[in-house]
Amino acid sequence: MEQTSTKSYGSALYTLAMVFFFWGFLAASNGVFIPFCKTHFNLSQFESQLIDSAYYGAYFIGSLLLYLYSTGVGFDFLNKIGYKKGIIYGLLISVVGALVMLPAVGSGEYTFILLAFFVIALGFSLQQTAANPFAVALGDPATGMHRLNLTGGVNSLGTTLGPIIITLVLFSAVVATPEQIAAADTSSINTLYLILAGVFLLVAGIFAMAKMPRVTSDEEPEKSGKATVALLAITGVIIALSIIGKLLPESESGLTTLVLLFAALSSVILILFLSNKAAQKNGEGWGAMRYPQLTLGMIAIFVYVGVEVTIQSNLGALLQTPEFGSYNEAQISRYISLYWGSLMIGRWMSAVTIFNVSKNMKTILSVVVPFIAFGVVLFVNYLSGNRVDDLAIYAVCIAIMIAANFWSQGKPAKLLMGLGILGMLAMVVGLYTEGQVGLFAFISGGLVCSIMWPSIFSLSITGLGKYTSQGSSLLIMMILGGAIIPPLQGGIADFTNIHDSYWVAVVCFAYLAFFAWKVSGILKKQGYDIENLESGGGH
Repeated sequence: MEQTSTKSYGSALYTLAMVFFFWGFLAASNGVFIPFCKTHFNLSQFESQLIDSAYYGAYFIGSLLLYLYSTGVGFDFLNKIGYKKGIIYGLLISVVGALVMLPAVGSGEYTFILLAFFVIALGFSLQQTAANPFAVALGDPATGMHRLNLTGGVNSLGTTLGPIIITLVLFSAVVATPEQIAAADTSSINTLYLILAGVFLLVAGIFAMAKMPRVTSDEEPEKSGKATVALLAITGVIIALSIIGKLLPESESGLTTLVLLFAALSSVILILFLSNKAAQKNGEGWGAMRYPQLTLGMIAIFVYVGVEVTIQSNLGALLQTPEFGSYNEAQISRYISLYWGSLMIGRWMSAVTIFNVSKNMKTILSVVVPFIAFGVVLFVNYLSGNRVDDLAIYAVCIAIMIAANFWSQGKPAKLLMGLGILGMLAMVVGLYTEGQVGLFAFISGGLVCSIMWPSIFSLSITGLGKYTSQGSSLLIMMILGGAIIPPLQGGIADFTNIHDSYWVAVVCFAYLAFFAWKVSGILKKQGYDIENLESGGGH
């Protein structure tokens, strides 16, 4: 990797942190934006979830295009242009998407708005592919993980502030009156995306002018024709099912759309399982997918991103039911903020390991830091005019997460299995209760998800050797889960009810617990000491 190993690029790192902030800001804001669009465009719960499909589907398409181009020409695109230019190009693509949002809103066409979301996220896909290795390169490689934890913390801050700021823009108040909600106009979206386009352009300009190292990767893409066929098969099936759904008469679209979503989910999982089975017989041409831990890990990332997104994306509709408070669109922001703040709480706790302090001090910080992060979430909501006194009881959920972290002793498989089981229990509690108890049970899914990614990543790429880089790229593609699972839950909600649709989350957490158990056995057979693996990877 081409870099200056001892020089620090502090200003460049802070600029890069802004990029991480906006990923979190927009992803979390969908939780408020979705119910807003549902009301103003008279959408079904399924249709409202297509915002997530456009957003996370773009990550898959963007990563796939990079993968196909690199394997086709025999060299990595980002290796050729450098990670700095990759981030700049990604920002410019997001500028185009933000500007496309202006005529999209003016047209009143929901499909046009989805296209704008897709273009914005397409830019994010390129940014994310380049940003993690770039953050590591902005200084001494030995402290690279520290910089990733810093940018991850900034990303989580974006997820906490996003819902509140979006509510302020849409309703001109964080706690809006019924009159303000009724008067809210879709033109307010224009203001938001015009500002975002300007910010993206500004950050791209700062990147272009800033003195930064030209960071590239020396690794060339591995030839893996059979893996490419499997990825194209997944893409083809999803596109075909999408076209079928689009061509259906509106009167027949409900149940058939739900069937098509189940078909899409089943196809992704089936293709990956069949690929794994074929690769075990003959690994030639499969690249990283010859390793069962990687293929099962791709499904785990698919499910993980899906459940993380679907819990909050459908939370707005749940909060509007009488059983959960009959909140309006403007009142839900504090709960969406608490959900994404839960991700910050867990990630700040996980970041304690980077501090060069004694073991006893790390133990103390592992308890104190999560509650400091919780205090930040409450303080942000308080400054925004939201009530916070009734959120204090959520500290019980945080204490349970801290206990699970200590129980796992930092072992990825043990931690992931424990969190998967806790996630299942939390969702079941939410399903069989109502009011604050059920609500906090569902929101605690954010705590469970907050520290899952590194464990899944670590278990999935262990033992891949020269295929590690390719395996990492394949895992990133499986962010696709955020495009399929939320609309699937939305479709189920349209046919049952929003409360019962959360059984989808139970199934997702069950697979993640299964993955931890199954891959532990696989790695043991391969001769790896899973007791001493360290969590890695960034999200």
